[in-house]
Amino acid sequence: MKVALVHYWLVGMRGGEKVLEALCEMFPDADIYTHVYDPASISSTINQHKVFTTFIQKLPKSKALYQRYLPLMPTALEQLDLRQYDLVISSESGPAKGVLISPHTLHICYCHTPMRYLWDMYPDYLASAGKVTKALMPALTHYLRMWDQLSANRVDHFISNSKFIAKRIAKHYRRSADVIYPPVDTQSFAISDTQDDFYLMLGQLVKYKRCDLAIEAFNQLGKPLVVIGYGEELESLKALAGTNIKFLGRQPFDVMCDYYSRCRALIFPGEEDFGIVPVEAMASGRPVIAYGKGGALETVVDGVTGLFFEEQTATSLINAIERFEKVEGQFIPEKIASHAQTFSRDEFFKKMSTFIEEKFQKHQEDIIGYSIPLTLSLHE
Repeated sequence: MKVALVHYWLVGMRGGEKVLEALCEMFPDADIYTHVYDPASISSTINQHKVFTTFIQKLPKSKALYQRYLPLMPTALEQLDLRQYDLVISSESGPAKGVLISPHTLHICYCHTPMRYLWDMYPDYLASAGKVTKALMPALTHYLRMWDQLSANRVDHFISNSKFIAKRIAKHYRRSADVIYPPVDTQSFAISDTQDDFYLMLGQLVKYKRCDLAIEAFNQLGKPLVVIGYGEELESLKALAGTNIKFLGRQPFDVMCDYYSRCRALIFPGEEDFGIVPVEAMASGRPVIAYGKGGALETVVDGVTGLFFEEQTATSLINAIERFEKVEGQFIPEKIASHAQTFSRDEFFKKMSTFIEEKFQKHQEDIIGYSIPLTLSLHE
């Protein structure tokens, strides 16, 4: 069986690339197609595969300015020739699913989210855009929305990374999606024998993650907060923060693991599609104080593995922290870590393998009239 994996761009290792990495382990001979590829920023697991790019790769400064070329990406995808493949798996949160394939090919899309900047978060992106972008954005995004919705019809089966995203897919594409949670390397985290007196916020420092709420809340509380991560909001957040807030920037994986295991709790103020960071914190036995919307509702168990705050305001977050400190002793590290195992890599491999085997056999029956047995070996 010839397999192609299609990913929107390969310029860093975030949640979407971690899913692609797992798919590479499931299909070690698969070819990868993407708009822009920076091998230095990608894991060795992905780099071991043959990677083919669209013409976007050859455009000026594409590795840094790839998002500026978004209006060209639908055309770029449709220039790819994938007729020789039996199975295509697209990894979608940017333009990836719109490839053209043969009738005999099965196309499964693992959707991290329909493109936020085209759909429900469009007003936020428009409000923060510069003058030139703001002038061009309405016409360009109107065209991209039509293409995005039409290209959803090219997919045979959708998989979403959460129930939250399955609802977005139903709303924007009018398609159903099976939910398979993304793989989290829960085995790499451990419960610490010691706990220090600080809270932790970890992840990319961008506007929609609402890190500013945590800064404002901890400025008022005066409690120690450690911030690990990097992004466009770093300098502005530093300017807002009091002396009780420490910024560590990017950190190696082992340092992040150490801070996860020693914090009082993880602060998670954004509305995420799924949210790998809370699962990593829980795998370390630490509770999560999260905004009660989005993927966090599916990963955090209120009162067992963490607490929710209801409004995306500093006041609501402060109330949740104060409530947490009154019941902090009820959170049992071993119970929290056990819950995190339901989002492990093993669970992902099992569910994805079963899904692909069933859909591939049914597709063969529909196309050629009989089923070709397909057995995927699980990654050990």
